[in-house]
Amino acid sequence: MSAEGVSSRGPRTSNEIRSWSEDPLTARARSVWTSGDFLPIARSFAPGAEEFIARLGIRPGETVLDVACGTGNLAIPAAKAGARVSGIDIAPNLIAEAHLEARAAGVAVAFEVGDAESLPYVQGQFDTTVTMFGAMFAFRPERAAAELTRVTRPGGRVAMANWTFEGFVGQMLRLHTAVVPPPQGVPSSLEWGKEAMVRARFGDKVSSVICSRRTLELSFPSCSPTATGLRSRPCAPPIPKAPAGFARTSRGTSRNTMWPPTAARRWSENISTFRPP
Repeated sequence: MSAEGVSSRGPRTSNEIRSWSEDPLTARARSVWTSGDFLPIARSFAPGAEEFIARLGIRPGETVLDVACGTGNLAIPAAKAGARVSGIDIAPNLIAEAHLEARAAGVAVAFEVGDAESLPYVQGQFDTTVTMFGAMFAFRPERAAAELTRVTRPGGRVAMANWTFEGFVGQMLRLHTAVVPPPQGVPSSLEWGKEAMVRARFGDKVSSVICSRRTLELSFPSCSPTATGLRSRPCAPPIPKAPAGFARTSRGTSRNTMWPPTAARRWSENISTFRPP
């Protein structure tokens, strides 16, 4: 179903929408997500992303936006389901990878570089807006929440997957921020894993909220950090690393010196679905 003022040929952007700017926090977020090789991590939870999309029951012709889409883990299976899909991410390198992944999968997705805190789309443009371990890392969560609902049509839905405090990733992220703190005044991204916080951030913008807990297994072909070329960076995204074994470098960043002894870990996710009134 197309939103009012949106071409039936697919989603479009509008020059009237506020543009995202390279303020210090946005620049820092972009720096984080352009560091290292994220593709092996994205592929590790691709099966969970496919299940996430399958649970939504996306219909052919449905307009779908994947926010903080990374390499296209949600966008590509949504396109395979017949949806008209757009994907946006702050990191140009991830968008480049997403184009290649979509081409390999034989689907068309409108990927572009942009900011979850200032999406370049008209109000109510999409039937369904999704984000998996993506928008939760926006430094200004209230802005991200407002944007997710703004671009979703009345009666549509916003579906999120967020890491929780209790899961393995939550433990790893808490350890990381103890070594490399986030910018001053920025709340923990793991707050998105709390149902009460999700409800508070979306408030009266939505008519219903459904939260559930699920377990996601991530498998890696190698436990060698050299094989994937991953290093932790200040306020780094959720990369696989052991909850111990950090060493300070001369520049004050941290480098992982120890990996889990197994190639698969079970991490928790929180999935919330919203239907704007």
